[in-house]
Amino acid sequence: MSTLAYTPLEEIEKIRAELQTGFNSGKTKSVAFRKYQLLQFAYLIQDNVKAFEDALASDLGRHALETNLLEIGASLSEIMDAYKNVESWAKPEKPALTLTWMFMRPTVLKEPKGVVLIISPFNYPLWLCVSPMCGAIAAGNAIVIKPSESCPAIAALLTELIPKYLDPSLVRVVNGAIPETTKVRSKHTTLAFKLLTFFSCLNSLGVISFIRGTRALGGLSQPPLHRPSRLYLWSSEENRPSLWIPPPTCSSQRSASFGGKFTNGGQTCVAPDYVLVPKEAQEPLIDAMKSVYTNFYPETTGESPTPPQNVTKLVHHGAFNRVNGLVQNTKGTIVVGGQNDEATKYFAPTIVRDVQLNDSLMSEEIFGPVLPIVPVENVDAGLAYVNSHDHPLALYVFSQNEAYKNKVFNSTQSGSAVANETIVIPGVTGLPFGGIGPSGCKFFYLLLRFFSHAHSWIPHWQGKFRPNTFFVPIVISLQQYGFDMFTHLRASIDAPGWIDKVFNFRFPPYTTSNIAKMKARLGAKLPPRPTGPPPGTVASRGGKWFLLAFVVAILGALTKMKNRMPFVKE
Repeated sequence: MSTLAYTPLEEIEKIRAELQTGFNSGKTKSVAFRKYQLLQFAYLIQDNVKAFEDALASDLGRHALETNLLEIGASLSEIMDAYKNVESWAKPEKPALTLTWMFMRPTVLKEPKGVVLIISPFNYPLWLCVSPMCGAIAAGNAIVIKPSESCPAIAALLTELIPKYLDPSLVRVVNGAIPETTKVRSKHTTLAFKLLTFFSCLNSLGVISFIRGTRALGGLSQPPLHRPSRLYLWSSEENRPSLWIPPPTCSSQRSASFGGKFTNGGQTCVAPDYVLVPKEAQEPLIDAMKSVYTNFYPETTGESPTPPQNVTKLVHHGAFNRVNGLVQNTKGTIVVGGQNDEATKYFAPTIVRDVQLNDSLMSEEIFGPVLPIVPVENVDAGLAYVNSHDHPLALYVFSQNEAYKNKVFNSTQSGSAVANETIVIPGVTGLPFGGIGPSGCKFFYLLLRFFSHAHSWIPHWQGKFRPNTFFVPIVISLQQYGFDMFTHLRASIDAPGWIDKVFNFRFPPYTTSNIAKMKARLGAKLPPRPTGPPPGTVASRGGKWFLLAFVVAILGALTKMKNRMPFVKE
């Protein structure tokens, strides 16, 4: 396994300049070239699945099934989605037809922004590199990728593989911690990146942090939004509540709530942070969760019980000490779990009951495998608590009662609104993902709009206008784009009760059978491996004849129109 080496500070500006030269060459303007790069990117993943499994096991202690489910499969799916759709995404768009402007052929062109910087977090160190990268590649940008230094094995593997599969004049990796990240995004360098996108993971890990502007180390805090020349996209994690409305009769609800919290060691930006439940429903909920716990971790029962196995570890000792401190100071009662080992950063999935609203476990985002159960008087009291805090990145409600679900969603604001499921929403194809207010800025989803510069374009009319006889003021309306900017797209899913009969392989115990089911149902099929970059694009003969006929027809129509317009002269 490769050893991670930090990028020398003096090389960072050189890397940026070389990428600008590569972008200026114009090769990314070709959609065929972008598809070639995307397919190469897909094979980078597929050819090295075992290496990625080993690297993530080294960095996070993660089981191979979780790695394939959460990162390998998701990465391949996103790349292939871009590969299949980039041609349609990149097509110019025509605004709504109006008689005033139709003859000036108003068009929205989609052009790459230039050299972009992507900073990825530790919790999903592969997928959250791949996801923004494939969008940037599809849009024709050059890329600097800065992987998380908290996952050195993955960062080193990406550094080794990217130049083997992707054009090094267009994609480069910068490694490092606070000094290197400060350098790569400093306004005092020539690194005028056209877009900076990053995902934050936690504001107290002792590493790079962009959340809330608190506890940030090394002078890095919230994105410097006062710099108008740059566009920032970021996702942060305000506490994400789950509201459990009795009765919890559906086993898939219990599994989804439980599995969503403890997958990846609880280190998921949309994992539920706590559960609000009416007081009278706490006991039935605890009993149900105990049952799920023994199903997920059968080794915890029997004559010689052991702590849960195949559990993703916390990323480093700072994270372990923080989570352990929150549990040590809770006034609640541990129901299951609680075992931990500082040396290996192991922390067993833990459920804590009778947690009060002012408890240590409610003081900050946990971002670890600890689930507090918070009894409240009723649903209204739970909603009042949620609404008294910053809007969460995701909000979950568990109920089969449509009136209750609508009440929760209509009474709250959140980045996503989800019923009877958890954590899957970022991976649902076609849905936007992002926060609202302090939980995030902008949506990140696989569209060209975040990596393309769309500008209004009116070509010159092929004729001369006499100002005293024909004048139309050229006013380009930006209201549609303003509407998009100021509209929050709230993603929502409502999982049916039978969903786990189809996807039960995602839960422990991790067996060979479950791995086979996962790969069979979630694997992405790739087209044949490319033999090299595509040749120059040549239109087919039939396409040329069609184009010629179309042009002749248009010219004929314009000639007739001109003969009827006395104010247009040669």
